[in-house]
Amino acid sequence: MTVPVIETERLTLRPLRASDAGLITLYAGDARVARMTTRIPHPFPPGAAESFIGRALREDSGEQIWALDATKIDGEEILGTIALRDTGDVGYWIGPPFWRTGYASEALAGVISWHFAQGGGQLKAQVFQDNDASAAVLTSAGFGYVGEGDSYSVARGGIQAVWSYTLDAK
Repeated sequence: MTVPVIETERLTLRPLRASDAGLITLYAGDARVARMTTRIPHPFPPGAAESFIGRALREDSGEQIWALDATKIDGEEILGTIALRDTGDVGYWIGPPFWRTGYASEALAGVISWHFAQGGGQLKAQVFQDNDASAAVLTSAGFGYVGEGDSYSVARGGIQAVWSYTLDAK
């Protein structure tokens, strides 16, 4: 899938590139990040970032993945990633140095605006029930709580309780 560039106030949401591997390894390799995702393993194995980037750049990946790039405000080239799957599922992670800075909310707002401007349908997201910060990002963006469920976490090595959310175009 083609990943368009989305500009927000402080961020450029852009396609991943090979040079992002080092910072992805640094931030996604942090246990605090991996434990709040379904897909990131911990410990983060050698070559995982390169594989992730390669899959993200494939036309048949089934999702669009953006790097949160803050170089336009003299920040890091990558603070985290945000993904939009063909199913309407949204997922994101932010490196710990950038927690509580509003970057996740800003990136999510950018993807939501772009998605609905393209005529996209309902968005969905899940967060582990011990991830209040991510739940707050979703509800602040307008997502509504729809229920509880379970999802597998690679880093946690098992099924975990999640809260589910949806957002429809206004």
